[in-house]
Amino acid sequence: MIHAKTTEEIELMRESALVVSRTLGMLAAEIKPGITGLQLDRLAEDFIREQGAKPGFLGMYGFPNTLNISPNAQVVHGIPTDQPFKEGDVVSVDCGALKNGFYGDHAYTFEVGEVAPETRQLLQVTKESLYLGIREFRLGNRVGDVAYAIQQHCEGHGYGVVRELVGHGLGRKLHEAPEMPNYGKRGRGKKFVEGMVVAIEPMINMGTHRIRQLKDGWTILTADNKPSAHFEHNVALVNGKPELLSTFSYIYEALGIRSEEEDEFRSSPLAPSRP
Repeated sequence: MIHAKTTEEIELMRESALVVSRTLGMLAAEIKPGITGLQLDRLAEDFIREQGAKPGFLGMYGFPNTLNISPNAQVVHGIPTDQPFKEGDVVSVDCGALKNGFYGDHAYTFEVGEVAPETRQLLQVTKESLYLGIREFRLGNRVGDVAYAIQQHCEGHGYGVVRELVGHGLGRKLHEAPEMPNYGKRGRGKKFVEGMVVAIEPMINMGTHRIRQLKDGWTILTADNKPSAHFEHNVALVNGKPELLSTFSYIYEALGIRSEEEDEFRSSPLAPSRP
């Protein structure tokens, strides 16, 4: 069952999403060769709590950390370790926060130093597919319309679209209906309704779409050990159109990147950059 949110609830969810957005922005300045996942995890937990929120992933389903940190061939759900990142790595950082009874949950794949051109293209295409999918999240459309847009863009570049892992509804629970796959057919699946909030998150592999899981019960890797990319936004359906509750602008500020990619999905100004 889809749980539509009121205007007031959507604004509370925006606060939760921006906790995560600011946290990812803080981490962006720290991700460089030599830093470890566990160091990032400690920074993130402290920063989330400083904003009056709780880490959304810590203890969820038994997960032991604040962040999912998934480098290179790891797709998602990686457990932070003390292994330093090195030049040329790419690292998906997925973060959640609980504030005012609502969850924020989004992710960004970071480059560590200079990465290979073909890896940078994978990240670029995956992020492009995220916004193509968001554009299809509008009144009158269905889950399959978002999924089709993401799949067509990524497979058109020769990449593998992960089947077993999907985006999801978001609210008082971290995972709500509907599931939001990244592959599908137009006009299929649940119809979107005003006030719903979803996490759209393409998980795209450089090679095969097939995946495997480590014995830790969490970490998901590509079956061929080629790199994977993961980007995620929280989006509300407001006045029939998609409105971003999360933002990558804090990341871009930290990295010195100029971007207008979010402009069409935002109808209200962002909160201040720090709590």
